[in-house]
Amino acid sequence: MRHCHLIIVALTLPAALPAQSPAVRNPPDGVVLEFVRFADLFGSRLVSAFEAIPADKYDYRPTPVQQTVGFIAQHLEDANYALCERLGDLKHMRTAKDSLADTIKARWPKDTLIRRLDASLRFCDEAMERVERLQTPGLASTFLAIETDLAEHYSQLAVYMRLLGLVPPSALPPKARTAITVPASELATYVGVYRLAVGTELDVTMRDGALFIRSSAGGSAVRLWAESRDAFFVSEAEAQVSFSRDTNGAVTGLVLHQYGRARPAQRIR
Repeated sequence: MRHCHLIIVALTLPAALPAQSPAVRNPPDGVVLEFVRFADLFGSRLVSAFEAIPADKYDYRPTPVQQTVGFIAQHLEDANYALCERLGDLKHMRTAKDSLADTIKARWPKDTLIRRLDASLRFCDEAMERVERLQTPGLASTFLAIETDLAEHYSQLAVYMRLLGLVPPSALPPKARTAITVPASELATYVGVYRLAVGTELDVTMRDGALFIRSSAGGSAVRLWAESRDAFFVSEAEAQVSFSRDTNGAVTGLVLHQYGRARPAQRIR
């Protein structure tokens, strides 16, 4: 359904942005948001795939001429920084470890490789978020290169997983979720506006005893179904929202969980 697609695109905006004035930088347009959503989707699938592969299989490769699992992980980290730096002036501060040979980095512990890969994806999140619109063919080409690289390497890793007898993340069934009944008086405490990123807010409203969420970036409101206190889910897609409280029990923010990523949003009113 089209309206569900729009709200999920809007809900994939990165939240970790440097302090700035909305007058200095406008939020990305719809085309850029599509690229952000795509990168988020395959980036999270890659991280999930690497997490699912046992550490003792990181030296696995189907044939001698192919890359090992560990080699793919470190290669993706380098590629993410190299490609996403081309989007603007955001640069990755390299260390001595970054200059080590690929064959050495490929043998780093599983946790190290995943942590560094995730950091490179967060770097790309911020780099993409700084782009307001695709103004040049070169910028469009860079976005396509980023998306293609992530998708191709996920496809590569998915084949490895099948050969190892593992199920790729994209082939797993969605987690079954059960909605519970929450009194309207309790739901009313979540109503408010939450800032997810500069220029992008999530508006949580209530009507007919049900909670709804809508992004200022566009799209229709979708219902939030409670599965426990402070934890809600969207039935139209694999997305969840958990609300946070202060020491006095007041709702102060929320966290959007989608594509394996967690994005906080502060309550502003």
